[in-house]
Amino acid sequence: MNIAHVEPLAMRWPRGGRSAFIRITAEDGTFGLGEASPMYDGRASLSIITDLAQHLVGADPLDSGVIQDTLFHRAIKLGPDGALAGALAAIDIALWDLKGKLLGKPIYKLLGGAWRTELPFYASIGGNGVRGVEEVVAEVEAWMNAIDPSMVKIRFDADKTTRDADIEGDIAKATAVRELVGDGFPLAFDSNNGYSVQGAIRVGRALEQLGYTWFEEPVQSYHKANFEKVASAIDVPVAAGEQEYTLAGVQALIDAGVGIIQADIVKTGGFTGLCHMAALTRAAGVDFVPHQTQPVIGHIANMHFVATLLHSHSPVEYSDRSGRQDEVFSNPPRPKGGRFALTDAPGLGLQINEAAFDACILGQS
Repeated sequence: MNIAHVEPLAMRWPRGGRSAFIRITAEDGTFGLGEASPMYDGRASLSIITDLAQHLVGADPLDSGVIQDTLFHRAIKLGPDGALAGALAAIDIALWDLKGKLLGKPIYKLLGGAWRTELPFYASIGGNGVRGVEEVVAEVEAWMNAIDPSMVKIRFDADKTTRDADIEGDIAKATAVRELVGDGFPLAFDSNNGYSVQGAIRVGRALEQLGYTWFEEPVQSYHKANFEKVASAIDVPVAAGEQEYTLAGVQALIDAGVGIIQADIVKTGGFTGLCHMAALTRAAGVDFVPHQTQPVIGHIANMHFVATLLHSHSPVEYSDRSGRQDEVFSNPPRPKGGRFALTDAPGLGLQINEAAFDACILGQS
């Protein structure tokens, strides 16, 4: 059963936002869905997918590893980072969804089986850099009351062209959130590349005293030596990886002393890419906690993957509870009782509402 048709899909959501999807259809009409990195609406990745599509038609969708490496090296001069890795991620996720449907198995079974199919999650709450202390506390409280997460991460969405903009204010917000949730509740802090080395160490030492679980992207992601300086000066684990796309990039973070690797399934070559990275982190003895911010395809793909990890000590990330894509899926993932549940439905397990889906494709609505 070979691939008959490949569709790069620019999706526009009625309640705001765009996404880059792909639909890969086999000769019998069975299809798989994938998603690329959402950076700049995924336009660059979709352009690459369009160019690579001709090389997918006629291929066996079960050969996802061979397809991954073939396409990677065909377009290597466009990467290996960034838009190429996002394009390969979308293709790979769609291939795994398709092969799961063809074989009648959920992806986590094809990956070797799930250690758990009910997954705790952490609320990944952005926008806190521009909020006041009381506003941050109110936002965290609203999330906790609405969805009962097992952990909370406060993100500051720093302006990448500045640093150390409000260290005292950031520490005050971290302190207020700790007071809100109590001493035993797990918390993480994501500066989004917001500090100098000296600023990061200052914040990191405050987070140590507050009992935070990790300190994410304390410095600019491309300064690996600065990660090492921060990690060696504080006890709270440093986390990073959402801006890494290759095994070499992940290895560089490990060498720099990053204790929690956060590669993202829609950025790093999909299931195939994450499997390689999981092996690398396990060999190095560091934690692998994949990053993921997308509400449906990326989110459920990430859960299939995390369910198979033996050393999965942290909840999965959940950052978009807007429901902006719900109208196109009959069964979008939604938490119940502080957990997301995977089913034994084949592939990703998603069902689409065809008319609503087609209405969201740019150029068809």
